[in-house]
Amino acid sequence: MDVRIRRCLPFELDVLVTIGRETYDDAFRSMNTEETMNRYLDEAFHPARLAAELANPASEFWFLFLGEELAGYMKVNDAPAQTDLNDPDSLELERIYVRRADKGKGLGKALMEHAIRLARERKRASVWLGVWEKNVEAIGFYERMGFRKRGRHTFRMGDELQFDLVMTLSLTARPVPVTDEPLPS
Repeated sequence: MDVRIRRCLPFELDVLVTIGRETYDDAFRSMNTEETMNRYLDEAFHPARLAAELANPASEFWFLFLGEELAGYMKVNDAPAQTDLNDPDSLELERIYVRRADKGKGLGKALMEHAIRLARERKRASVWLGVWEKNVEAIGFYERMGFRKRGRHTFRMGDELQFDLVMTLSLTARPVPVTDEPLPS
């Protein structure tokens, strides 16, 4: 299987918008109202917003190709671009998505391993992410990859407040405490 991962470049903004909207919609449309979903897609994947995120030196988007076809992508953030913790000793995995037709081929694992490799190269002590508490499939995947629940935070989806679990993968021998308490603001 020919799998390649490479950084998304600014001139690929339209491709990023397309795969971002498509994969997010596939993952969450059935669990949200049409109005909530459409509003979130329009805000989170607006070309101007993604262009600003692409231009941020503390954020990176990475494309995953299966052969010549774009099959998935991820976004990682160093502090201060992180969405919550803003921990200079960690790397945030803000987004990780694989197209529906390419699920079950180990591509999510390939993206995750790439994120972990980036964190290690940058001498980070951990990788963290937020995952919707109702996304049982993703939570199971992250746990199989070694992530542990650390806390919770709120996530605005349109006009709704939803709860994300914050999960952390320690890249050192230090244990990560498990709690259901909200993270400090």
